[in-house]
Amino acid sequence: MDVVMTQPRGFCAGVVRAIEIVESALQIYGAPVYVVHEIVHNQRVVEDLRSRGAVFVETLDEVPADAVTVFSAHGVSEQMIRNAENRGLEVINATCPLVTKVHLEVVRNAKAGNEVVLIGHAGHPEVNGTLGHFDRRFGGEIYLVQDEKDVEALHVKNPARLTYVTQTTLSVDDTKVIVAALRKRFPEIIEPRRDDICYATQNRQSAVRKLADRVDLLIVVGARNSSNSNRLREVGEQMGVNSFLVEDANDLDLSWFTSDLRIGITAGASTPEILVQEVLRKLDELGVDKVVEMDAEPEKVTFRLPAGLVNKLARKA
Repeated sequence: MDVVMTQPRGFCAGVVRAIEIVESALQIYGAPVYVVHEIVHNQRVVEDLRSRGAVFVETLDEVPADAVTVFSAHGVSEQMIRNAENRGLEVINATCPLVTKVHLEVVRNAKAGNEVVLIGHAGHPEVNGTLGHFDRRFGGEIYLVQDEKDVEALHVKNPARLTYVTQTTLSVDDTKVIVAALRKRFPEIIEPRRDDICYATQNRQSAVRKLADRVDLLIVVGARNSSNSNRLREVGEQMGVNSFLVEDANDLDLSWFTSDLRIGITAGASTPEILVQEVLRKLDELGVDKVVEMDAEPEKVTFRLPAGLVNKLARKA
């Protein structure tokens, strides 16, 4: 068997920043540090941070008074931010800056009295957080659509004051189809200033497309509740490649593999490289002749830690 490793794969800048925020908070304040939602969607990352004193909760009601609280990379609603302030919690916001950009778009449109269509997956923490930043007091409204059927069923108050935003981890191709349906249904819809699907999501999906004609089977290493990991598997399937999502090497099914198979490996933006290497070692036991890394420009995007956290780290040092 031959293996081709995609580039880029694994951690994006927003995930790196979020994990570093929790690690820094533990270093500054000591355990416990409370994190609202999984800091990123990967169980290995969550368990590692939990072993060092991070406590993961779903609501602020689970956070004790005066506790240090981190908001996850997926973002939270404006109401949760206000509730944390009202309780006097020490809050560190690890929301990915690219998700924050979408929040700001929603806030700006709400204040202008516009209506907003959010393209995303119902129930996802990022979608819940984005919906929770729309203020209806200015007369506008926000609507969630997941597919073309939702677009067909959508009724708005004023099509001339309608715009759209998207969840940052969607399939690029699927989103284009939904946007085309919105343009057809609402010809006056206002385009966002910039594409909301994040650079890392787009780059990893593009890498899978480039890989597709070189492999017979694609393994995506990532969490089952990770949107961007699931989208990578879907892109592989759309390209005609048998594609499987595995959380770690234990999820590999021996029935997938035959001799002379060409295997592609990629990883979602919240997947640590150690899990990819464990999968590779397991495949090596099955008989891998050659491992090749795809050629690609390295991602150079980085996001700074919150200034207040950096200052406290400097003082502690």
